[in-house]
Amino acid sequence: MKKMISWNVNGIRACLDKGFLDYAKTVDADIFCIQESKMQEGQAVIDLPGYHQYWNYAEKKGYSGVAMFTKEEPISVAYGLGIEEHDHEGRVITAEFADYYVITCYTPNSQDGLKRLDYRMTWEDAFRAYLKKLEEKKPVIFCGDLNVAHKEIDLKNPKTNRKNAGFTDEERGKFTELLEAGFIDTYRYFYPDKTDIYSWWSYRFSARAKNAGWRIDYFCVSEALKDRLVSADIHTDILGSDHCPVELVIE
Repeated sequence: MKKMISWNVNGIRACLDKGFLDYAKTVDADIFCIQESKMQEGQAVIDLPGYHQYWNYAEKKGYSGVAMFTKEEPISVAYGLGIEEHDHEGRVITAEFADYYVITCYTPNSQDGLKRLDYRMTWEDAFRAYLKKLEEKKPVIFCGDLNVAHKEIDLKNPKTNRKNAGFTDEERGKFTELLEAGFIDTYRYFYPDKTDIYSWWSYRFSARAKNAGWRIDYFCVSEALKDRLVSADIHTDILGSDHCPVELVIE
């Protein structure tokens, strides 16, 4: 059995001051992925004995960035999508293991006024194609802040957010396309109708206290891994970021 955790830490240096290491050691995942590290190489030391560490930094300081900590050393590790247009913001790491690939991903936000929506659509197609190419070799597990609440059940206020970044028809449509391409949203696989469970809350309006959140952090897997899924969870009690960690256990 392998336990995997994914967490958008919203700045790893700030999160280190809010208990990140205690949580990481307690949860004792085989693979621990983070997004939005917001740091450059050498700006922080993450003291996690027993883990191999892999980092992908954005060229822009204090922005984006992902990392993966693995107990087992991967067969190979790749950074980015291998597409110039998409590889300046430190958004993807792919680790190859014997039975599957594991990918940590921080999907671009469409931003206020949807000023990056067109770019986001290009990214979505490129990312989906990238996953399908990997799948030709072995199944895929991808996780991270995918910056989309897929269905109305996945956010507190769907009606008022319909044209906002993360819940546009376009973004939701791309996530549907992704699933239809042969991937499983593992949390919904186990809990198809569960409501009021979110992974991100705005820092404004006491959103977390009111549980006015969005489920935008995911573990998705190739259909081929369906029979190996053991459990999926969202650790809503873990503080330290505006997101909480999500979990997958697989045989």
